[in-house]
Amino acid sequence: MEPVVARLSEFQVVGITITANLKEIEGQQLVKKAHEQMLSRKGEIEGRIGEEVYLIQIYPDKSDFNAMFDAFKLVIGYKVSTAANTPTGMVAHQVPGNEYAQFLHKGLESELGRTYDFIYSQWLPQSGRQFGGYDFEVWDDRYQPESSENEIEVYVAMK
Repeated sequence: MEPVVARLSEFQVVGITITANLKEIEGQQLVKKAHEQMLSRKGEIEGRIGEEVYLIQIYPDKSDFNAMFDAFKLVIGYKVSTAANTPTGMVAHQVPGNEYAQFLHKGLESELGRTYDFIYSQWLPQSGRQFGGYDFEVWDDRYQPESSENEIEVYVAMK
């Protein structure tokens, strides 16, 4: 699995934020619940660009960080042209213009951990690149979490 490395311009996402670790996220189905809430509230988001859902994951600057046990911040929402009128209970998050390694996960969402393991355990250490502290997923019309045909774009920020 070789990534495409590309520079993306900054953009804004309006959505719901969660702070938790993977154990809590999986056990309580926090992302699934937030996604369902976003789908039901997407009409409230002004300036929405497209139908793609963005899942942004911001990790603490901690050398022994372990996502399974250490809390990190997630924002799940929609790309917008402006965040001027962010709905109540939602946040606006600015994703910086940056260089990203783009990976394509194919298969069940429940197997996404293997893609992340490959990225962070193999590709990143061998790439000579430095991690930028966050990554994000894009869920478009290929997002079918319960299907083997599922595809998720994963973007990893580089320094």
